[in-house]
Amino acid sequence: MPPDPPAVEPAPQSAAVNWRRNLAALWLAEFTAILGFSFAFPFLPLFLHRELHIPSGSQLAFWTGISAGVTGFALALTSPIWGRLADRYGRKPMLVRAMVGGGISVGFMGLAQSALQLTVLRGIQGASSGTVAAATALVATETPTEHLAWALGILNSAISLGSAAGPAAGGLAANFVGLRAIFVGGGVLLLLAMVPVLIAVRESPRRVIRELTPSTLQVLRVARPGTIRALVVLMVAQGLLQTSYGAAQQLVVLRFVQLMSAHDAQSITGFTFAAAGIATALAAVTFSRLLRRSNYRTVVTTAAILLGLTLLGAAAGRTPAVIIVAFVLASFVTGSMIPAFGAMVGLEAPAIIQATIFGFSSSAVSVGFGFGPLLGGLIASAAGAQVGLIVAAALALLLAAIVGVAAREPQPPRPMLVTGR
Repeated sequence: MPPDPPAVEPAPQSAAVNWRRNLAALWLAEFTAILGFSFAFPFLPLFLHRELHIPSGSQLAFWTGISAGVTGFALALTSPIWGRLADRYGRKPMLVRAMVGGGISVGFMGLAQSALQLTVLRGIQGASSGTVAAATALVATETPTEHLAWALGILNSAISLGSAAGPAAGGLAANFVGLRAIFVGGGVLLLLAMVPVLIAVRESPRRVIRELTPSTLQVLRVARPGTIRALVVLMVAQGLLQTSYGAAQQLVVLRFVQLMSAHDAQSITGFTFAAAGIATALAAVTFSRLLRRSNYRTVVTTAAILLGLTLLGAAAGRTPAVIIVAFVLASFVTGSMIPAFGAMVGLEAPAIIQATIFGFSSSAVSVGFGFGPLLGGLIASAAGAQVGLIVAAALALLLAAIVGVAAREPQPPRPMLVTGR
């Protein structure tokens, strides 16, 4: 005889969650958190070079790739765990936990005395943070389906603007207080990001499953046919996108180091990443308008092709000005793809396991976040930064092919009843 279904207690009655207030609070929280991360992250190659005395050339490219990549790999391993815990105990506690973990680990990076110590701390940061996945799951869960693409675009604009303001502010601060102090400042900003979450964010009451929590596969098997395959394709695409763009971010900085003095490279890096963040934010806010005239597959396929072409332009650039323009354009098209993929995952994922699915999605992005800088650093150390940018462009064109051929247009998930095994 089959086992009884899990005992589920209905959620207590309460006033409906104000999803717009949540979105506003999460926008402020993520802007502050990403400001903290990006306050120091773009200057990683310069920190290794000037503070930890790694010589320019193959050694700097190697340690840049290793120290940047380990964060993504650690996050990839832990994101599904945090996502599962979010489904069981709530998305809000996981977001607060990520901000605390990120704040402490980033702050301690300012005390690193060697490239190995910095790399270990970067790994701890990856394992303990993950604010974007937690905030995305909160928005996706609490936002009505018809507003999901717009809401995720707004959330991603906070991420992009934080990424824009962080390098500019960090570059100015580094000129006055030094590179070490900006890591401490970044950690403080991450801890401050908790304030709007604790004060304003509300989450719908969770249903209490007393005996058996349905597995992810159980839920997916009774979802829309082909959901598992569709989610796998989307996560592969997200990983490729982050691999391509993540490699380009570090390679652009290495190109600046090659073309100018370390001091000038520091200033131009802040300006470039600020402009790139603004471009990404504009795309994130406006991409949903394209969906009224087109569809998700067309938008992301076209954007991936443009990403490949702009990265080829950055590889061919012989002056900082050309590289900056190409990278800012690459950031703009990337900014349309990030919330588009997030909305596609949210529309495919059943609500009961949405945070778990976003955890796996974050894991795929994190693999790219780790593998991109590592791949770019290894290629740059062996063949030069320009060759690395060509490889990043090829990955973007591969992404366009995968999405164009294998992805499907998402539909809102239908309600379902999940029984125990």
